[in-house]
Amino acid sequence: VFDKTGTLTIGSPSVRNIVALRGNEKEILRLAAIAERNSEHPLAEAIINEAKKKNIKIEEPDSFEAVPGHGVKIKYKKREILFGNRNLMLEHKTELNKIEDKLIKLEEQGKTAMILAENKNILGIIAVADTLKEHSIEAIKKLKEMGIEVILLTGDNEKTAKAIAKQVGIEQVMAQVLPGDKANIIKKLQKEKKVVAMVGDGINDAPALAQADIGIAIGSG
Repeated sequence: VFDKTGTLTIGSPSVRNIVALRGNEKEILRLAAIAERNSEHPLAEAIINEAKKKNIKIEEPDSFEAVPGHGVKIKYKKREILFGNRNLMLEHKTELNKIEDKLIKLEEQGKTAMILAENKNILGIIAVADTLKEHSIEAIKKLKEMGIEVILLTGDNEKTAKAIAKQVGIEQVMAQVLPGDKANIIKKLQKEKKVVAMVGDGINDAPALAQADIGIAIGSG
């Protein structure tokens, strides 16, 4: 079982698209960077780096709340701003119909699309993508030749996960898995009498790595 970000991919995503629905691209990036300023997520790092590259001043929000697996919620100058995935928007009754086509198009390119919203209004979308590690395709091919079943397990959305899985040759994809549920999926596979090796790099993979018969932590994990 492979985690995606930082395992099959390099783990240093970068901003690829900024779609402004209200205001301009610079303002969308500025608000997203303020929202992500106190986050430790690799996607947050991509947003911050892009803002710094464009010399955007990243102010401190008045309050910050991370919503695991969904995104972040901040208060900034009396504004309540959300930045995250579909689930975060649905939780706050923000309508996605107008942008669904745009989101799908970005996700089918293997990008992670994050939505910026205020007061149930969508301000824009920022799409971030990671690069495959040099030997990912080769490693998956060799495991399959050895008769080992390979699964991709990720918190990312299904379309993005499937696009990456297709590139490396993985057929089985478990996407949109919350950090706390990764270990439960390993348990389920073990109940099916499978011997499971889990490969991950992040702190959120720790319970799954511990649950697996073999836990393989790579990178700086």
